[in-house]
Amino acid sequence: MATTLQMSFATELGKTVTLSIPDPKPGLTEAEVRLAMQAIIDKDVFTSATGSLSEIKAAKIVARDVTPLFPVE
Repeated sequence: MATTLQMSFATELGKTVTLSIPDPKPGLTEAEVRLAMQAIIDKDVFTSATGSLSEIKAAKIVARDVTPLFPVE
C-alpha cells in the first residue's frame, strides 16, 4: 500500500497550498507533524504564487492500493 503525508497550509493571500510527502514514517503523531509544519512556515521554506505559507490548515495520511496490470518498460 502506498502512503502519502499531505500537509495543507494557508498562504498570505488566503489560498491553500498542499505539500505531499511520499512514504512517511509509520506512527507519525499530530504533534510531530504540527512541529514540522510550523518549522516550514517559520523558516519560509516554500513560497507560492499566492505568497509565503502563513498558517497550518490540516494534515492527513492518504493510503492507496496500486495494482500494476503489466510492467512499464
